[in-house]
Amino acid sequence: MARIGRFDHIGITVADLDAATAFFVGLGLEVEGRTFVEGEFIDTVIGIPDSHSEIVMLRPPGGGTGLELARFARPSHEPGSPDAMANELGLRNIGFEVDDLQTILDRLASDGYGLVGGIGEYEHIWRMAHVRGPDGIIVSLSERID
Repeated sequence: MARIGRFDHIGITVADLDAATAFFVGLGLEVEGRTFVEGEFIDTVIGIPDSHSEIVMLRPPGGGTGLELARFARPSHEPGSPDAMANELGLRNIGFEVDDLQTILDRLASDGYGLVGGIGEYEHIWRMAHVRGPDGIIVSLSERID
């Protein structure tokens, strides 16, 4: 029986690759690589003829599931809803466990990234907040309460 081997990565298309990369590097991800992708192989896989994109692959320190950010030069990207809320169809959020939620939220706020709602606490186990990052990407940040 065929089965999934591992969860490799999440891909997100962005308008400003440098800004999105800086945002996620600021959260602690590390750049694994950056390259341009075009040609018959990628056109076949994504179903877009004559495509040309630049991608950055990021991973957490020590490895794990990656985050692939892509910016399309050809064809140009189609804007989504930068103010999408959790009940809209599509990618809802990407989540990270962090070790100091308030410090991260303060730093993101100083960079112009604000909370979607507020800081919530779940059963005295988790403290969580959602931040709207570049291109409207919602990032869920969770801190375990000791």
